[in-house]
Amino acid sequence: MPEQRGPKKSTPRETDAATLPARQKAAPSADEEPIEPSSPPCYLNEFSEQAVPKPSPLSHPRDPLHGVTLEAIVVHLVEQHGWEEMARRIPVRCFQFDPSVKSSLTFLRKTPWARKKVEDWYVEEKE
Repeated sequence: MPEQRGPKKSTPRETDAATLPARQKAAPSADEEPIEPSSPPCYLNEFSEQAVPKPSPLSHPRDPLHGVTLEAIVVHLVEQHGWEEMARRIPVRCFQFDPSVKSSLTFLRKTPWARKKVEDWYVEEKE
């Protein structure tokens, strides 16, 4: 019976930094200076000749909820007002009986009208 062979196993070999692809370059040695992060990316404004920094992805001029997770909203409201006040303002079972962040998130993700009320309350409080 002939012996079946699997794929050929490669043997480890030593490589120097020059043979490695660019994404696998060896770590810089101790005598090399680390590369400092560059300034934020800029673009030329169509109305001026000067470079203008790009807006931060965490802020958005028209959407106050941009970059804010639903979990962060619920946690903030619970810390500020407590479950009792949340249940009074938005009378849903996940706020009234055995409330938790996890059960609230599950409910709010499936119920658009309740999520809108929670988000509107958060935005109103932040303004």
